[in-house]
Amino acid sequence: MESLNAEDPVSVGPFRLIGRLGVGGMGRVFLARSAGGRTVAVKVVHAELAAQEEFRRRFAREVAALERVGGAGTAPVLGSDTTADSPWVAIGYVPGPSLRTVVGDEFGPLPPATVRALASGLARALDHIHAAGLVHRDLKPSNVLLTVDGPRIIDFGIARAVDHVADGGDLTTTGAVVGSPGYMSPEQVRGDQVSPASDVFCLGSVLAYAATGRAPFGTADSGVHATMFRIAHDEPDLTGLPPELSGLIRACLAKDPAARPTATEIVETLPVADPWLPADVLARLGRHAAQLLEAEGSGSGSGSGTGVSETPPPPSGPGSTVPASAAPAPRRRGRTALLAAVTALVVAAAAGVAYTYWPRGGDTAGGGKGGGARTAGIVPAAFLGAWEGVLKGSANAPYETSRIEITQGPAGAKAAVYTHVTGEELCIGRASLISATDGELVLGEAEITASVPARRCTPAARQTLTLRSTDVVEWGSGVARATFQRVKAGANVVPAAYVGTWKQAPDTITQPEPDRWSYRVTITQGPVGAPLVRYEQSYPRADAEGNYLSDDVDCASTAVVGGAGTLLVIGPETRDPDTWDPDCAENGSGNLRIVRYKGQERLQVYGMSADGEPAEFVRD
Repeated sequence: MESLNAEDPVSVGPFRLIGRLGVGGMGRVFLARSAGGRTVAVKVVHAELAAQEEFRRRFAREVAALERVGGAGTAPVLGSDTTADSPWVAIGYVPGPSLRTVVGDEFGPLPPATVRALASGLARALDHIHAAGLVHRDLKPSNVLLTVDGPRIIDFGIARAVDHVADGGDLTTTGAVVGSPGYMSPEQVRGDQVSPASDVFCLGSVLAYAATGRAPFGTADSGVHATMFRIAHDEPDLTGLPPELSGLIRACLAKDPAARPTATEIVETLPVADPWLPADVLARLGRHAAQLLEAEGSGSGSGSGTGVSETPPPPSGPGSTVPASAAPAPRRRGRTALLAAVTALVVAAAAGVAYTYWPRGGDTAGGGKGGGARTAGIVPAAFLGAWEGVLKGSANAPYETSRIEITQGPAGAKAAVYTHVTGEELCIGRASLISATDGELVLGEAEITASVPARRCTPAARQTLTLRSTDVVEWGSGVARATFQRVKAGANVVPAAYVGTWKQAPDTITQPEPDRWSYRVTITQGPVGAPLVRYEQSYPRADAEGNYLSDDVDCASTAVVGGAGTLLVIGPETRDPDTWDPDCAENGSGNLRIVRYKGQERLQVYGMSADGEPAEFVRD
């Protein structure tokens, strides 16, 4: 946590600010105290975003979702003003580490009795969320905090009302893929409407992680496309799952939402254990509490062993007008270390309202594995983000493209994801950070995480990026050279103009019986590396002489997005095993663009292996 800056307020609403927890794309998060002494996290929206009415509405929906739940099994809202000049929300901190931290970093898989108690507590929280008319949609280990009194669910950034989802108001109806790869439901992966049953599927994945230490369908590190495909089509990997948990978890992970138990049914069948955590986890929480109580108030971080940083002094008192940079007032014994030790816990709660709009990779203190300070790394800020370039061909007619998305990390970390598309294949891999200066970034050892077609890709060689301006880098690998432009990064990179369903009108001259000819392209929102483009085609079958027969050829395929700069670049089509006739023909990689003709938008699909006329579609 950082000290307050001179320009920071000393209070927000009734809350006295103590320090700054993080700054991100959405706003600032402060550690604060209420008049009664309760520790809270206050998020204040940036002024430029507050000026945008649509953003205000989104922020208000997020806060309303939290207030609607009311704090049962969640982090409670303690105050908010979404109509203020600088909208804000204050939530209580949750005194416990995340499930991801406990299982992934500290203790490993939890015993069956604890997992059953975890299931009971999370099901009770979900039952309350669903009774409030909401679907959480992002239940995962980092959004579950463990306390002595039971688990708590945080992060309602992408929660939606059940009636809003059912009526088609959900983001998925416009093509957005929302959720966290590895912990999504099949209906989220497909972009279908979601219901409370989606949260139950995510609960099954969380419980499997708690019991085995692994996500049952893999993680995004193994390739977003592969992970999402496994969720939609494959059975979960439950190797090592204790037999007494198998029935519950497999029922939650049923592909058919109607086959899953409800949160209410899970609550009714599972007992509430007390104590519910293993003895060593409880001992850890007990030692932490003792350190808080015994800590000295000298401001030197005397609660040694707590693993948290020193807390800066607060302003002189509630409602104080003393600038944040002024000298602190005297404080009682134990106050400084107490605030320091709770900082890491407050961050987890603060992250609970920051998911949709806030960068996760180090902009906030809650972005790391267990909360804490900004991620340490060697990458200069100017290189962070996504870059795309053409290796062969031209910007308007590319035959080979590459994309590199760079996040922060130390030397040796695989913090660069590259996507390489040729006419016949798409390759995705992770490259390690070798060295960095203000003007040059060097990437080394790489590993393949996705290959279309399968097993065709080879790891990229050493790559160098040289900064030319804020939006241009020169890329080199061996003798190859290209200019890369900065492009949009993140979970929703597809330009809005592409999203939706497009159809190709049949040619009544060469295609008789027009009702039997259909060709559609559906483009959904999501990240690079996901199968966001779907082709569906149907036409009459013909005999060897070219005579049309009574039955039809039905073809369906998907393509992974490999670039989203000026053009939408896609890899080779992958067959839909349920809709693929032997007479269907696969297409290689392509690039998509939108043009206007006679006042009408048209989607043009070009192949990347040779020049030729595009396939052309209009909105369905």
